[in-house]
Amino acid sequence: MSVIYILIPIAIIFTAIAIYLFFWAVKTEQFDDLEKQGMSILFDDDANIEQSKPSSPNDDKSNKVDH
Repeated sequence: MSVIYILIPIAIIFTAIAIYLFFWAVKTEQFDDLEKQGMSILFDDDANIEQSKPSSPNDDKSNKVDH
């Protein structure tokens, strides 16, 4: 029966930590966009990678042919 005097405060501490972490997550906007990660697997990232590559000045010269 004396174990309950230890378990109740531990349970209260864990509950308080869980509530604090929940409010922290809400405050830091962790729950604002829940569907983004689920939808990201449906779209192709190759187009985004090609657009984000910086073009070098030599790219234009290699495509031109001198006659």
